[in-house]
Amino acid sequence: MNESATGLTDVVLHDPEKPDQRSSPAWGAVISLALGTFGLVTAEFLPASVLTPLAHDLGITKGAAGQALTATAIAGAISAPTMAIITRRLDRNIVLWAMTLLQILSNVLAEVAWSLPVFLTARVVLGIALGGFWSISAALAMRLVPSHLLPRAMSIILTGVSVATVCAAPIGVYVGEIWGWRAAFMIATVVNAVTLLVQLITIPTLPPVEVATFRSLLDVAKNPTIRVAYLVVLLVASGHFASFTYIRAFLEKVPALDIETISLVLLASGIGGFFGNLAGAFLAEHSLKAVAALPPLVIAIAAVSLLTVGASALASAIAVAVWGFAFGAAPVGLQTWTVLRAASKQAESAGVLMAATFQVAIAAGAIFGGLLVDNAGVASVFAYSAVAMFLAALTVFLLGPKQRET
Repeated sequence: MNESATGLTDVVLHDPEKPDQRSSPAWGAVISLALGTFGLVTAEFLPASVLTPLAHDLGITKGAAGQALTATAIAGAISAPTMAIITRRLDRNIVLWAMTLLQILSNVLAEVAWSLPVFLTARVVLGIALGGFWSISAALAMRLVPSHLLPRAMSIILTGVSVATVCAAPIGVYVGEIWGWRAAFMIATVVNAVTLLVQLITIPTLPPVEVATFRSLLDVAKNPTIRVAYLVVLLVASGHFASFTYIRAFLEKVPALDIETISLVLLASGIGGFFGNLAGAFLAEHSLKAVAALPPLVIAIAAVSLLTVGASALASAIAVAVWGFAFGAAPVGLQTWTVLRAASKQAESAGVLMAATFQVAIAAGAIFGGLLVDNAGVASVFAYSAVAMFLAALTVFLLGPKQRET
């Protein structure tokens, strides 16, 4: 999630309720959070890149294998508010270390999984780590650097997402083809171990400053601006992940690309996401509504392109790359709109709800996508994505944020 747009400091810079606002930046801790986002995003979406060999090895359908994403998302949705309340009096560095340990456990279980239940258990453990991490990450960023450096800090932290988007899918495809899909999870385990070491060294003491309760979460959810934003998150995330999980299956079947070409297409999508992230931050300086509405609209156009001209290898490659660019920009507007603008004084509670909503949307998209793939063919998920993304863009245009909303 990207909150690096200029203007965020308007809502946090002079907040007297920030008792531990730092006078000097803790860049080592910021980098360790970037490593955390990289490991999480890499592990979360590895199943999509190794879907075909994973399903074959475990003796299940591709639709059933795709439900690994669902298991992670459901666990993440439950974990976000639950972990926030359970750990509300713990130092936040302890919480971060615990979430990284859970990532390591998840990837080890996935690597040795001999059946679908074992693999799904691994993904549930990852979901717990994912919900706990994302629910506090934005709020912690405010405490690691002086407020005027917050945009730069968030850019660094979310570089982990961008790099994982670039690397995870193509490397997963390549490693899965050469050494087997289990090797991809072994590599993710090593990344997690390095991340934990860096976090142990760099994360400072961060006592909780906002005690999360169900009441505080409900208070944030009553904000009408945030309710609209979460509706858009549901549409965008479900529309994206209903089809993202099966993008390899689509490229194998419709334009009939080989493994090497699929790896290059996914790499192009990831690179597009990296530059989309930068473009979204730039656009947010000028129009928050535009940066929230244009990405889903562009994704809708890309989905329609795959449905209509997807048999062309070039057209499919361009559509997937454009999709990646647009989805890279999407979180900028959504996170700026909610966590750091509409609810800046309750940033951790807003982050909890954002994480939970995002994971619910991923689960819904993956479940529906799996049903569509198994019963109507892989192309059907892109029709759903086009509809969901168009509705998201329309909702933002009609009910979205004003440029100076606080």
